[in-house]
Amino acid sequence: MNLLDTFHARVAEHPDRVAIIDPRDRAISYAALAERAGVLAAAWEQSGLRPGDRVLLALGFSADLYAALAALWRIGAVAVLPEPALGLKGIDVAVDSAAPRAVLLGGLYRLLPCFVSSLRGIALRLSMRPARGAPPPVADLQADAPALISFTTGSTGRPKGIVRSHGFMAAQERAVAPLIGTGGHHEIDLVGFPVFVVANLGQGITSVLPDWSLRRTDKVKGEEIALRIQRHHVTRLLLNPALVERLVEVKIAAPVHSIFTGGGPVYPDLFARVRAARGDVRMVAVYGSTEAEPIAEVEAADIGADDFAAMRGGEGILAGRPVDAARVRIVDDEIQVTGEHVVKTYLDPARDAETKQRDDDGTLWHRTGDAGRFDATGRLWLLGRMDGRIEGHFPFSVEAAARYWPGVRRAALAASRGRAVLAIEGDRALAAEWRRCASAIGIADIVLIPRIPMDRRHGSKVDRARLAILLEQRTG
Repeated sequence: MNLLDTFHARVAEHPDRVAIIDPRDRAISYAALAERAGVLAAAWEQSGLRPGDRVLLALGFSADLYAALAALWRIGAVAVLPEPALGLKGIDVAVDSAAPRAVLLGGLYRLLPCFVSSLRGIALRLSMRPARGAPPPVADLQADAPALISFTTGSTGRPKGIVRSHGFMAAQERAVAPLIGTGGHHEIDLVGFPVFVVANLGQGITSVLPDWSLRRTDKVKGEEIALRIQRHHVTRLLLNPALVERLVEVKIAAPVHSIFTGGGPVYPDLFARVRAARGDVRMVAVYGSTEAEPIAEVEAADIGADDFAAMRGGEGILAGRPVDAARVRIVDDEIQVTGEHVVKTYLDPARDAETKQRDDDGTLWHRTGDAGRFDATGRLWLLGRMDGRIEGHFPFSVEAAARYWPGVRRAALAASRGRAVLAIEGDRALAAEWRRCASAIGIADIVLIPRIPMDRRHGSKVDRARLAILLEQRTG
């Protein structure tokens, strides 16, 4: 098998359809993308690249990235993608952990060896220059042949390398297909998640890439997103919750008819805001993790008044029913998942014990580190990180409720001097009301904060480590 099989099937079906519109508004068709990948594969094979070789890529979120991935997979080589949110440290982590044989740098990333000494030791330097000669045949690989190595952000410790095989990524495409299926219609997606572009290429969907930096999504304005939608007649959005929030503040213009969001908690007030802005837009929240995407999904239309009341009352966040490809269980409050699209091992197998658990029957479960519960109908509810529980309170239970309080923009459960406190960003004039509401749910005090720090990857999750430092500085 080869992960490219589904992509080449789409090339044969509609060669002239636009595959990707890059950040500079340049469009590349399915046929042109396949041709570009073929000539790159020829050049790199002539350079000495062989099946199984690991290649570190630093190209940015562009059409070139996907041409390069296709070229590597055509040869049977393995792409190594550093975690963008880690900056230069991410490059060092990738080189140290994956030991790539070759490196491919594009644009300003060509300067990286000046700042990252570990790159200077990689002898084989590839380029995006094509070569003469016929493209090599598509490698026929075993399902467990590695295709891509990526990394976690390290928010809960040293970043872990994740090896995705061709079989794993094909299983992930199958798991995602029911969510992004087009029903035979041609969709144009604005995609903020790089991995979903791979899935789109297997589905024949046009992907519009953001013209903003994925490392600084906190700087993106709603007007920028709206302009990109209008310019390319986008029909669907695949964006993190923070970007959806900013877009709602402006306008969700036609022809957008669907929003898929994830990568961070989707609080109930965001569903309500999207519904108020465009009641005809289909909104789907997807829950997953780096090691298992997707796990569960819920559509706004399926969330009833009782569900909203439960979230407002501190019952957590509704994540919906597990997807067909996933088996999910709760063990001592923790969400665990297994399935063909769930990562079985890390690049360093010594890290497996941190999150992997095997049953007596041989089933391997991934421990997400997230707390959750099932309701009477089998739907999954999220409570927050297991290690985020403070004095019996789980983060999402408190935060989802607090976001309904008047004047609250963001809220984050934290610990201060060993006690549970609620950090709140919003209209300070309402602090007395917030204290009353917090006391009613058993939170001793609130802390007013100008801006709650968010994660660097999506800007949608509270950076609890940085928040703890801020709170210590305020009370020290």
